[in-house]
Amino acid sequence: MFSGLMPQRVAFFELLAAHSDRVVASANATLRLVNNLGTGNDGIELLVKEVDFNEKSGDKIKAELISLLHKSFITPLDRDEIHNLTLEMDKILSALRNVANAIEMYNIQASTPEARELAALGADACLRLNRAMVSLGDKDRRKETAALCQEIDEIESKGDQVLKNAITRLFREGADPWMAIKMKEFYFLLEGVLDRCEGTAKTIEEILIENS
Repeated sequence: MFSGLMPQRVAFFELLAAHSDRVVASANATLRLVNNLGTGNDGIELLVKEVDFNEKSGDKIKAELISLLHKSFITPLDRDEIHNLTLEMDKILSALRNVANAIEMYNIQASTPEARELAALGADACLRLNRAMVSLGDKDRRKETAALCQEIDEIESKGDQVLKNAITRLFREGADPWMAIKMKEFYFLLEGVLDRCEGTAKTIEEILIENS
Protein backbone atom coordinates (compact mmCIF):
# COMPACT_ATOMS: atom_id res chain seq x y z
CA MET A 1 0.00 0.00 0.00
CA PHE A 2 2.69 2.48 0.97
CA SER A 3 5.70 0.95 -0.76
CA GLY A 4 8.70 2.92 -1.91
CA LEU A 5 8.23 5.87 0.41
CA MET A 6 10.79 8.66 0.15
CA PRO A 7 12.40 9.77 3.44
CA GLN A 8 10.46 13.05 3.53
CA ARG A 9 7.23 11.09 3.06
CA VAL A 10 8.15 8.74 5.92
CA ALA A 11 8.35 11.87 8.08
CA PHE A 12 4.55 12.18 7.92
CA PHE A 13 4.07 8.78 9.52
CA GLU A 14 6.75 9.51 12.10
CA LEU A 15 4.98 12.72 13.10
CA LEU A 16 1.57 11.02 13.21
CA ALA A 17 3.05 8.32 15.47
CA ALA A 18 4.67 10.98 17.66
CA HIS A 19 1.34 12.78 17.94
CA SER A 20 -0.34 9.54 19.01
CA ASP A 21 2.45 9.03 21.58
CA ARG A 22 1.30 12.27 23.22
CA VAL A 23 -2.26 10.93 23.21
CA VAL A 24 -1.15 7.78 25.06
CA ALA A 25 0.90 9.75 27.59
CA SER A 26 -2.03 12.07 28.28
CA ALA A 27 -4.51 9.19 28.60
CA ASN A 28 -2.24 7.39 31.06
CA ALA A 29 -1.84 10.55 33.13
CA THR A 30 -5.62 10.99 33.10
CA LEU A 31 -6.09 7.41 34.27
CA ARG A 32 -3.67 7.94 37.17
CA LEU A 33 -5.43 11.19 37.97
CA VAL A 34 -8.88 9.60 38.17
CA ASN A 35 -7.54 6.63 40.16
CA ASN A 36 -5.86 8.92 42.69
CA LEU A 37 -8.96 10.96 43.48
CA GLY A 38 -9.97 10.56 47.11
CA THR A 39 -6.83 8.63 48.07
CA GLY A 40 -5.09 11.51 49.82
CA ASN A 41 -2.39 11.50 47.16
CA ASP A 42 -0.74 14.91 46.82
CA GLY A 43 0.08 14.41 43.14
CA ILE A 44 -3.28 15.48 41.71
CA GLU A 45 -2.09 18.94 40.65
CA LEU A 46 1.04 17.51 39.04
CA LEU A 47 -1.02 15.02 37.05
CA VAL A 48 -3.29 17.79 35.79
CA LYS A 49 -0.18 19.66 34.66
CA GLU A 50 1.10 16.50 32.97
CA VAL A 51 -2.11 16.21 30.94
CA ASP A 52 -1.82 19.88 30.00
CA PHE A 53 1.85 19.45 29.04
CA ASN A 54 1.03 16.58 26.69
CA GLU A 55 -1.75 18.60 25.07
CA LYS A 56 0.64 21.50 24.43
CA SER A 57 3.30 19.11 23.17
CA GLY A 58 0.72 17.67 20.79
CA ASP A 59 -0.03 21.18 19.55
CA LYS A 60 3.61 21.57 18.50
CA ILE A 61 3.54 18.29 16.60
CA LYS A 62 0.26 19.30 14.94
CA ALA A 63 1.83 22.56 13.81
CA GLU A 64 4.85 20.69 12.45
CA LEU A 65 2.61 18.28 10.54
CA ILE A 66 0.57 21.06 8.99
CA SER A 67 3.73 22.94 8.07
CA LEU A 68 5.11 19.81 6.40
CA LEU A 69 1.86 19.43 4.47
CA HIS A 70 2.21 22.94 3.11
CA LYS A 71 5.84 22.41 2.08
CA SER A 72 5.52 18.94 0.53
CA PHE A 73 4.70 18.39 -3.12
CA ILE A 74 4.16 14.64 -2.62
CA THR A 75 2.47 13.08 0.41
CA PRO A 76 2.03 9.36 1.25
CA LEU A 77 -1.70 9.87 1.82
CA ASP A 78 -4.22 12.35 0.53
CA ARG A 79 -3.55 15.74 2.13
CA ASP A 80 -7.05 15.89 3.61
CA GLU A 81 -6.56 12.45 5.17
CA ILE A 82 -3.35 13.51 6.91
CA HIS A 83 -4.94 16.78 8.00
CA ASN A 84 -8.01 14.98 9.35
CA LEU A 85 -5.91 12.49 11.32
CA THR A 86 -3.95 15.35 12.85
CA LEU A 87 -7.10 17.20 13.87
CA GLU A 88 -8.71 14.02 15.22
CA MET A 89 -5.78 13.38 17.56
CA ASP A 90 -5.80 17.02 18.60
CA LYS A 91 -9.45 16.56 19.61
CA ILE A 92 -8.56 13.53 21.73
CA LEU A 93 -5.90 15.54 23.57
CA SER A 94 -8.41 18.35 24.12
CA ALA A 95 -10.97 15.85 25.44
CA LEU A 96 -8.41 14.49 27.91
CA ARG A 97 -7.51 17.99 29.02
CA ASN A 98 -11.22 18.72 29.59
CA VAL A 99 -11.42 15.70 31.91
CA ALA A 100 -8.42 16.90 33.91
CA ASN A 101 -9.69 20.47 34.11
CA ALA A 102 -13.16 19.34 35.20
CA ILE A 103 -11.75 17.81 38.38
CA GLU A 104 -10.76 21.22 39.69
CA MET A 105 -13.61 23.09 38.03
CA TYR A 106 -16.29 20.83 39.55
CA ASN A 107 -14.32 20.25 42.76
CA ILE A 108 -14.49 16.47 42.39
CA GLN A 109 -12.93 15.07 45.54
CA ALA A 110 -13.44 11.33 45.00
CA SER A 111 -13.59 8.85 42.18
CA THR A 112 -16.12 6.09 41.47
CA PRO A 113 -15.76 2.59 40.00
CA GLU A 114 -17.45 3.81 36.81
CA ALA A 115 -15.14 6.81 36.44
CA ARG A 116 -12.10 4.59 36.91
CA GLU A 117 -13.40 2.10 34.36
CA LEU A 118 -14.12 4.81 31.79
CA ALA A 119 -10.65 6.28 32.30
CA ALA A 120 -9.11 2.80 31.92
CA LEU A 121 -11.07 2.19 28.73
CA GLY A 122 -9.89 5.55 27.43
CA ALA A 123 -6.26 4.67 28.08
CA ASP A 124 -6.78 1.28 26.42
CA ALA A 125 -8.36 2.84 23.32
CA CYS A 126 -5.57 5.42 23.06
CA LEU A 127 -2.92 2.69 23.26
CA ARG A 128 -4.56 0.77 20.42
CA LEU A 129 -4.86 3.99 18.42
CA ASN A 130 -1.14 4.56 18.86
CA ARG A 131 -0.40 1.05 17.61
CA ALA A 132 -2.70 1.57 14.62
CA MET A 133 -0.96 4.85 13.79
CA VAL A 134 2.46 3.19 13.98
CA SER A 135 1.39 0.36 11.66
CA LEU A 136 -0.51 2.59 9.22
CA GLY A 137 2.44 3.19 6.92
CA ASP A 138 3.33 -0.48 6.55
CA LYS A 139 1.39 -2.25 3.78
CA ASP A 140 2.20 -5.63 5.34
CA ARG A 141 0.40 -4.65 8.57
CA ARG A 142 -2.88 -3.62 6.97
CA LYS A 143 -4.89 -6.37 8.70
CA GLU A 144 -3.31 -5.50 12.04
CA THR A 145 -4.24 -1.84 11.60
CA ALA A 146 -7.82 -2.71 10.70
CA ALA A 147 -8.11 -5.10 13.66
CA LEU A 148 -6.90 -2.41 16.06
CA CYS A 149 -9.53 -0.02 14.73
CA GLN A 150 -12.20 -2.65 15.31
CA GLU A 151 -10.97 -3.13 18.87
CA ILE A 152 -11.27 0.60 19.49
CA ASP A 153 -14.88 0.48 18.26
CA GLU A 154 -15.60 -2.38 20.68
CA ILE A 155 -14.01 -0.48 23.57
CA GLU A 156 -16.16 2.56 22.78
CA SER A 157 -19.29 0.39 22.79
CA LYS A 158 -18.31 -0.98 26.20
CA GLY A 159 -17.81 2.59 27.39
CA ASP A 160 -21.35 3.47 26.29
CA GLN A 161 -22.70 0.72 28.54
CA VAL A 162 -20.53 1.80 31.47
CA LEU A 163 -21.82 5.35 31.03
CA LYS A 164 -25.46 4.22 31.02
CA ASN A 165 -24.91 2.15 34.15
CA ALA A 166 -23.12 5.03 35.86
CA ILE A 167 -25.92 7.52 35.16
CA THR A 168 -28.58 5.02 36.26
CA ARG A 169 -26.82 4.29 39.55
CA LEU A 170 -26.12 7.97 40.15
CA PHE A 171 -29.79 8.93 40.20
CA ARG A 172 -31.16 5.66 41.53
CA GLU A 173 -29.13 5.95 44.73
CA GLY A 174 -30.44 9.44 45.46
CA ALA A 175 -27.16 11.32 45.40
CA ASP A 176 -27.04 15.00 46.29
CA PRO A 177 -28.58 16.75 43.22
CA TRP A 178 -25.62 19.09 42.70
CA MET A 179 -23.12 16.26 43.03
CA ALA A 180 -25.20 14.13 40.66
CA ILE A 181 -25.13 16.87 38.03
CA LYS A 182 -21.36 17.28 38.39
CA MET A 183 -20.65 13.56 38.17
CA LYS A 184 -22.97 13.14 35.20
CA GLU A 185 -21.01 15.78 33.32
CA PHE A 186 -17.72 14.20 34.41
CA TYR A 187 -18.84 10.80 33.12
CA PHE A 188 -19.79 12.31 29.78
CA LEU A 189 -16.36 13.96 29.50
CA LEU A 190 -14.66 10.63 30.16
CA GLU A 191 -16.83 8.88 27.59
CA GLY A 192 -16.11 11.72 25.17
CA VAL A 193 -12.50 10.57 25.01
CA LEU A 194 -13.73 7.21 23.74
CA ASP A 195 -15.95 8.90 21.17
CA ARG A 196 -12.95 10.81 19.83
CA CYS A 197 -10.87 7.64 19.66
CA GLU A 198 -13.63 5.90 17.74
CA GLY A 199 -13.84 8.81 15.30
CA THR A 200 -10.10 8.65 14.66
CA ALA A 201 -10.27 4.89 14.16
CA LYS A 202 -13.00 5.35 11.56
CA THR A 203 -10.80 7.87 9.75
CA ILE A 204 -8.00 5.29 9.66
CA GLU A 205 -10.39 2.65 8.34
CA GLU A 206 -11.45 5.00 5.54
CA ILE A 207 -7.78 5.57 4.68
CA LEU A 208 -7.18 1.81 4.49
CA ILE A 209 -10.12 1.40 2.12
CA GLU A 210 -9.16 4.32 -0.12
CA ASN A 211 -5.50 3.18 -0.33
CA SER A 212 -6.12 -0.53 -0.82
